[in-house]
Amino acid sequence: MPLWQIDIHPAPQQLDRMGLHTADEIYQLGLGSDLTVAAARGFLVEGEISEQQARSIAATLLADTVTERIVVGQISENEPGDSDLLSEPPESMMENLAERGVEDQPHLVHVMSKPGVMDPVAASTQNALADSGLDAEAVKTFRKYWISGVDQSGLDAICRRALSNDSIETFVVGPLRMNELGVGSQGQFELVRVPIRSLDDAGLEKLSKEGQLYLTLVEMQTIRDHFASLDRDPTDIELETIAQTWSEHCSHKTLAGRIHYRGPATDGTADGDERQYDNMLKETIFAATQSIRRTLGDDDWCVSVFKDNAGIVTFDEDDHVCFKVETHNHPSALEPYGGANTGIGGVIRDPMGTGMGAKPICNTDVFCFAPPDVTPDELPPGVLHPRRVIQGVVSGVRDYGNRMGIPTVNGAVYFDRRYLGNPLVYCGNVGIIPVGMEDKEVKPNDLIVAVGGRTGRDGIHGATFSSAELTSESETLSGGAVQIGNAITEKMVLDVLLQARDRGLYNAVTDCGAGGFSSAVGEMGEELGAEVWLEKAPLKYDGLTYTEIWISEAQERMVFAVPESKWDELRELCESEGVEAAAIGRFVPTGRLQLTYQGEMVGDVAMEFLHDGRPPVIRDAVYHPPQVTPLGIESRDAATNTQTLLSILGSYNVASKHWVIRQYDHEVQAGSVVKPLVGPQCDGPGDAAVVRPKLNSQRGLVISCGMNPHYGDFDTYHMATSAIDEAMRNAVAVGADPAKIAILDNFCWGYTDRAETLGSLVRSAIACQDMAVVLQTPFVSGKDSLNNEFSYFGDDGQKQTIAIPPSLLISAMGQIADVSKAITMDLKETGNVLMLVGRTRRELGGSHFGLVENVSGGDVPRVDAVYAKEVFATVHAAIMNSEIRSCHDLSEGGLAVAAVEMSLAGGLGLELSLADVSRTDGEGDPLTSSEILFSESNTRFLIEVAPDQVAAVSERMSGAGVPLTRLGEVTSGTTVQIEDGDDVVLDVEIAAAKSAWQAPLDWH
Repeated sequence: MPLWQIDIHPAPQQLDRMGLHTADEIYQLGLGSDLTVAAARGFLVEGEISEQQARSIAATLLADTVTERIVVGQISENEPGDSDLLSEPPESMMENLAERGVEDQPHLVHVMSKPGVMDPVAASTQNALADSGLDAEAVKTFRKYWISGVDQSGLDAICRRALSNDSIETFVVGPLRMNELGVGSQGQFELVRVPIRSLDDAGLEKLSKEGQLYLTLVEMQTIRDHFASLDRDPTDIELETIAQTWSEHCSHKTLAGRIHYRGPATDGTADGDERQYDNMLKETIFAATQSIRRTLGDDDWCVSVFKDNAGIVTFDEDDHVCFKVETHNHPSALEPYGGANTGIGGVIRDPMGTGMGAKPICNTDVFCFAPPDVTPDELPPGVLHPRRVIQGVVSGVRDYGNRMGIPTVNGAVYFDRRYLGNPLVYCGNVGIIPVGMEDKEVKPNDLIVAVGGRTGRDGIHGATFSSAELTSESETLSGGAVQIGNAITEKMVLDVLLQARDRGLYNAVTDCGAGGFSSAVGEMGEELGAEVWLEKAPLKYDGLTYTEIWISEAQERMVFAVPESKWDELRELCESEGVEAAAIGRFVPTGRLQLTYQGEMVGDVAMEFLHDGRPPVIRDAVYHPPQVTPLGIESRDAATNTQTLLSILGSYNVASKHWVIRQYDHEVQAGSVVKPLVGPQCDGPGDAAVVRPKLNSQRGLVISCGMNPHYGDFDTYHMATSAIDEAMRNAVAVGADPAKIAILDNFCWGYTDRAETLGSLVRSAIACQDMAVVLQTPFVSGKDSLNNEFSYFGDDGQKQTIAIPPSLLISAMGQIADVSKAITMDLKETGNVLMLVGRTRRELGGSHFGLVENVSGGDVPRVDAVYAKEVFATVHAAIMNSEIRSCHDLSEGGLAVAAVEMSLAGGLGLELSLADVSRTDGEGDPLTSSEILFSESNTRFLIEVAPDQVAAVSERMSGAGVPLTRLGEVTSGTTVQIEDGDDVVLDVEIAAAKSAWQAPLDWH
């Protein structure tokens, strides 16, 4: 059968953007500085297709003949075919080399996905060919490069570290030689049993590790003893099912386990804090929400919390809203694009699988990376360069959200060298669901219907892998744990789901996430029982074993519980939308999970053992915050303060993230009111997003986040309260009602088998409980990701470990009754007054001043929750009464950075004075002007007020006991100048500040 290779090059006179980008990436990675690179993309098409048809396909379907040129040839494994024609470098490249006197022939490299890896573009192409009446057996995409200026050893490094990712891709140096694209062959069914009953402890531990089960010895002993009581060994699918269900990712067994905690008192007294938890999450995070709901009574606006795929709260008379944030850290470390791509795809499916199905309305993302200026020599073995990780992660989230037509409206990016081995990728989605659709119930004899993408080998061991520590070998051992997503398929599934929901065609739905069918069917059938016919699952290719079908985490799949009487109608609906659906089993009242393949029972596990048989995790947790060393700033002149300010603005954590933001479509669905970038030029850092989910209503949602891992180096209690405070004040700053803000927790931590590491996490959970109860801000959902450490052996043969800093993301979903009342942080008008809301203390621990000046110590910012609640309510009332023109929270960098950000966003100047700012926090020496400029105390805002509203704002704040200080005025000038008495303590040109702020991540 003919195999056609279709190469698509930039047309003559067109810029080779892919080649230039690749050359720059090679240079940035330190793999070559004087290279010439040309690039093309291409397709391999196998089928009974003539050369004329192949050329027609290329010209009409695959390429833009105005800007691109096409080369078509037939290839084979044994015959030269058209390899010379397909290998020929572009003329423009050869002309360029000739002009420089370079005679060497460029190296040719092809890069393509490994067999079995999802190739969405190829799948869409194959469907398009079928629609055109052409018979294509298989389609595959590839990239090809011609590289000049490198020797063979250098070429190998470039291929492995810049051009391909070994987790999912292979590269071929030279022309392609192959006869077919087949990725699977019919396998022979063989039931496999695992002889676990005969294993001693060492054997159990070996099986857990080598089988990528990642279960503890106690858990493996429990499984062994259970099957010994049944007088049989488990099949491989039974063992895998238990491992998936008991994984940290699926069961949160550490945080829901028994923990004995000892640490310092949270109120600053000398007495210690000792607690015993039977279920730490339930007794802290969950308990806070239950306490709040009891207090709210009949005014409780929580609908469904901690029991479904996303937390649901009330919105208006007709609809509720839900919110979920997930992590996809380990896969993103191995394959950044695929990991992030499926991270956002997976979390979109969470609201889709909540209740009877919610419509996704907006996305969020928060990333934690190592700095992009890390040199290649500093990379441990098996670690991708941060630039590759950053670019892959951002493009993965971008492509999925944009292609599904869901706006990405809010997020943040953090940098720390400790994220080198484990980048963190948080993805979130907000959905809207009709009132009355928040509950679901599987009924006896409902069919188990799989809808959406086909099942392949992608994502094997994804759930168990995400519960493990990464090592330098993870890329090789766990490459199958990385999935590749297809957003178009998921959009089609969404269209079907919403129609089927409104037509009442199913009783329950959930997404296929971690663990694939194993977790989806296992959870849906937990209270009832299920029988699954594995051979009925649609496959991407032949050759999958029954176990691979069951635990695959292939993307874009949902599982429905469908009454048999509704199955034909649902199937017809799916066919009309081009979505595949298959009945793969039935929910039956047996209390067992029974799996068959080709008529033979391959798995039979009691639901009770599967969900309740795991032995409880019992851990000790101890926390000792490091000793506080004083840190202050002496009074400094304007030049010194200004240089520090520019350094903070130009630091990766504070710098503009416009390179990321501008890749996302935040306008699609037409509901975005306050965008990620604000101001007349749309280049200022917005505090939070405001989204109007229903275009016939003025009611809106406010989405924000809070996080500062550096504070965790001082005390994770105050890190957690600060994160909540920041998420709240970001939301309040744009107009959210603080009385109706729902929050989510995402704990990302290191190896919690260590008592000290677990202790730091428990302390932060205690802080979450304390803060939420006072603020009356319920947690409605959450997720944890533990064991985020990377281990390798150094040149000296010693094991080295990189652990992430304790990282708690707090995401907030607030509401605003009228989006026309929403405000932004950019300065609005000359002559307006700038005022400081809140108290400033000498709190420089973990501050950006400390980071850029390379000084340590200081008190970490703390939160007075009772006071914060009053501040938030008072600021919100002023915004709703139109007394405030703009508002910006004080966070990274403190007062100086916030003021300059407002100025550069609005294009207006400021003349300010610190003369009236309180100089004491009740302790020690009075604050210096530099400390006032750079302290990062919590619960503070800068507000811009029209002159005729100053009295009203002052009276409102005074009546509530909220400190308010007049700082100065907005000017038409080009500088931000701050005085302290007769001395100028900061004087910066707005243009210089904006340049410093935009430059670090101004990538193209």
